Amino acid sequence: MADDPPSRIPAQGHSGTAADDAPRNGSAHKGLILATLCVALFVAMLDNVVVSNALPSIDRDLGAGVSGLQWVMEAYSLVFAALLLTGGTLGDRYGRRRVFLIGLGVFTAGSIACALAGSLPALITGRAVQGVGGALLMPGTMSIIRHVFTDDRERARAIGIWSGVSGAGLALGPAIGGPLVDAFGWASVFWINVPIGVAGIVVGALVLPEFAERRGRFDVPGLVLGVLGIGSLVFALVEGPAQGWVSPRVLTAAVVALVALIAFVCVERRVEQPMLDVGFFRDRVVAAAAWAGFAVSFGMFGALFFLGLYMQDVLGYSPTEAGFASLPSTLAIMAAAPIAGLLAGRIGPRVPLVTGLTLCGIALAGLSFYGNDVAYLEFFWVLPFLGAGMGLCFTPISVAVMSRVEPARAGMASAVSNTARELGGVVGIAALGAVLTARLSSRLAELLDAAEVPAADARRVVEASTSGGGGGVGHLGSAPPVIREAASTAFVDGLHLALWTGAGVLFASALVVAYLMRDLPGGATAARDAEPAKVPAGKGR
Repeated sequence: MADDPPSRIPAQGHSGTAADDAPRNGSAHKGLILATLCVALFVAMLDNVVVSNALPSIDRDLGAGVSGLQWVMEAYSLVFAALLLTGGTLGDRYGRRRVFLIGLGVFTAGSIACALAGSLPALITGRAVQGVGGALLMPGTMSIIRHVFTDDRERARAIGIWSGVSGAGLALGPAIGGPLVDAFGWASVFWINVPIGVAGIVVGALVLPEFAERRGRFDVPGLVLGVLGIGSLVFALVEGPAQGWVSPRVLTAAVVALVALIAFVCVERRVEQPMLDVGFFRDRVVAAAAWAGFAVSFGMFGALFFLGLYMQDVLGYSPTEAGFASLPSTLAIMAAAPIAGLLAGRIGPRVPLVTGLTLCGIALAGLSFYGNDVAYLEFFWVLPFLGAGMGLCFTPISVAVMSRVEPARAGMASAVSNTARELGGVVGIAALGAVLTARLSSRLAELLDAAEVPAADARRVVEASTSGGGGGVGHLGSAPPVIREAASTAFVDGLHLALWTGAGVLFASALVVAYLMRDLPGGATAARDAEPAKVPAGKGR
């Protein structure tokens, strides 16, 4: 069955479609449109990591524990990733501008809820609302850019700026979050989103064009199965170490995740307008780019999550000190992102992607050589590797995906690559957190037993360090020195194992990407020089 003929929604105040209006827009107006989209994108990406420096403060105030802190991070990323494809579909049906502005409004409301939260459940709920808003606004940014910037080179530059802003948002999170937490408390990392969100809504309503392609039936089964499968999987990964991998709740969540995700793939292969067109992944270049996005987020989101805890809870840095300590990675990612765009345009995405994944792996492995008594200058060298690796990955991923699909399907392709990246962050924090927590729990029990701490007290310390009832390693400041030392040592042991796990995934991914992108023609014309995947519109089988 063929797709329904697309219909266009003219912009308010415009006589035609966005695609018709774009050539008549002057460069200044296009620049204002791009700036509006990038500011909203920056805030959405910033919020992925800006909370990392506030985690110890949230821990002390709300008694979150490691598992609770993971959910503060995961609630946003999980909902964002799960609904990203839905946001793209809603924009196609009801207008990109409309859905973008609604998303920005929901995101701003979620930020207010987080700032006012007085309990861990309230904070997690607010983070989930933020994720809904981010998922609604994110897909519209790329789609609007494609329709406003009609010239290929002009569009490439705009996408490069878009990717650079995305990377800058991720990189600047710790540096911005630290000073805010020190000066105004952890709620300030959420209050900062409010004026930016309100300004974005006002400016966006005035300058953004409107368009939509109305399509057929909405993929409700795909939406339900995708959210259920991903949510159950992450729940099992986060709660497994705390509740036990064979506990009824964890086993039930794992089974639900397996069944739902299998059903999701089966449904998406058969519906007319799938949320996720699995046919995209028949093209090895698209598959490699999507996996690269997943892998770099898997390693880097996990690293950023644990790096903030390590610097503050183990090394004793203040939030501001931890934020400024991460500046080398921030500067490196901002310098590497535009270079990656130039390289991808000249020699293709393979070299910068493989190099970026390798540098990220080296950075995580390098961090594993340092413990709880290390000077900043000793591990300083790792941070530029971390930032440069991330910066070299973002733009080539977008270039690779966009160059291999038909222009009419670029919106879904962009959503697929972004979803892979977000899922990587969700699974990375959950999986590496599970590795760290399991090792922390077992190692801490060993150390407390060796120190002849009574068994009942030892169990309480382990529970306090790993689950939501206590407060994590940083909450043990009033405990006897022997317990604090044991907890710090156990945390570092768990961190080292998690870092090596992430590094292994990144090194293996570099090899996979190098193989799948073999013989790919260089430059931005790769799609015209090599046969792209010809995925028919509609069913993705």
